[in-house]
Amino acid sequence: MTILQPPANLRSELQAVFDAQHQNAPLMALTTAPERIERIRRIQQWLTSNETAIQQAMYDDFRRPPVEVLVGDLIPIYSEIRHTIRHLKSWMKPQRVPTSLALAGTRSYIHHEPKGNVLIISPWNYPLALAIRPLVLAIAAGNVAMLKPSELTPHTSGLLKRMLTELFPTNEVTVFEGDATVSEALLELPFNHIYFTGSPAVGRLVMTAAAKHLASVTLELGGKSPAFVDESANLKQAAEQIAWGKYFNNGQTCIAPDYLLVHEAVRKPFLESLQERLQKMYQPDNKPVEFSDSYARIVNRRHFERLKMLLDDATSKGAVVTFGGQLNPDQNFIEPTVLENVTPNMRVMQEEIFGPLLPILTYQTLDEAIRIVNQGEKPLALYIHSRNQKHTQYILDHTSAGDTVVNDTLLQFGNMEIPFGGVNNSGIGKSNGFFGFQEFSNQRGVMHRDLGTIKFLYPPYTDTVKKIAQFIAKYL
Repeated sequence: MTILQPPANLRSELQAVFDAQHQNAPLMALTTAPERIERIRRIQQWLTSNETAIQQAMYDDFRRPPVEVLVGDLIPIYSEIRHTIRHLKSWMKPQRVPTSLALAGTRSYIHHEPKGNVLIISPWNYPLALAIRPLVLAIAAGNVAMLKPSELTPHTSGLLKRMLTELFPTNEVTVFEGDATVSEALLELPFNHIYFTGSPAVGRLVMTAAAKHLASVTLELGGKSPAFVDESANLKQAAEQIAWGKYFNNGQTCIAPDYLLVHEAVRKPFLESLQERLQKMYQPDNKPVEFSDSYARIVNRRHFERLKMLLDDATSKGAVVTFGGQLNPDQNFIEPTVLENVTPNMRVMQEEIFGPLLPILTYQTLDEAIRIVNQGEKPLALYIHSRNQKHTQYILDHTSAGDTVVNDTLLQFGNMEIPFGGVNNSGIGKSNGFFGFQEFSNQRGVMHRDLGTIKFLYPPYTDTVKKIAQFIAKYL
């Protein structure tokens, strides 16, 4: 990957804002829960007052249906905000923890203090939610923040900049638009924490840049998230849930099912149900999917060509298009497409698809299916469609993933009570609710001595001191 050199004037501008925020960070660290909540409410009020403009911006960027803007971006933001407002006061309180008997006479606490200067680099596929949700948590933790949205969704990024410029002074929150040169310049600065959402390849570059300053990172990445459909599954329900989870936002979702593992005994009825559900979702009037108001587009021509290349590579190596496969390059349109007779040497099985192509593999035994999953990197998500609890538990015991949903898809993104994030290649760190608050906080251990002392362990190390130390080591 080519490393772009930022121009000197851009570096100077970014440095000036960084310095202003760095100077303000100690004051932000002292803000109270009500003061932080007031800042978060500003965001909430602006969003609710501008929903129509937000929906139009995303439609202009990649023909995103208004309902998908609500479901995929605004509702998750509102949930994060409400949950944070409800719990922030308790999150900020020092958390008392037990103290061992060997340290009797002391009290122990965990304090959550802000990390300080934070950088958030957000992607294009959910250009509002994946920028604002981490920003809400950064503010909740008492940080200052610089935000770099994606240049691939310029209408939404422009709206994001307008919103945050209206709501916050530069020394608290600032948005910088632009291409990769802006990201490169930002990554040269000594941030305390970097929150990045994007591909594993770019995530490695972010981590390398962070290492120069020993900055902590949260990397929300991706990968090939599998979905199991076993012989006990409710096939109509599984087909409906997978169709929604895969083709919501035209498959441009980091936790979308990337490929399916279907037991061979239910392959045919499952495919029939899947085709039926797709037709009801996107062709209720029997018109081509291309005319559906419920189906988004690929974000740009480059990503369209990448997906076309994956499809062409698969079919040239023997894959069969079971249904779908229609393309219109003038609209960056690719129909919901299901592929069978897929093999590991096809690129569609070697990289994250991030689009409306769905490979289906069949299996005879769970061990066979699990081997396929475990041959690749640990996925961001794993889905299990089964009514057999033993099968479900067996898959959970023999695989690893960032999150797992049983008998549905995508739900984990909206649950503030569970951690959201990947494992190794699919991500580092967690988000959602308190887990995200912790990402933007330094957990500082604090101990208070109230009674007694441990001076009986101080030098000189007499035989008595040695016996006391041995007793503590053995019993306390």
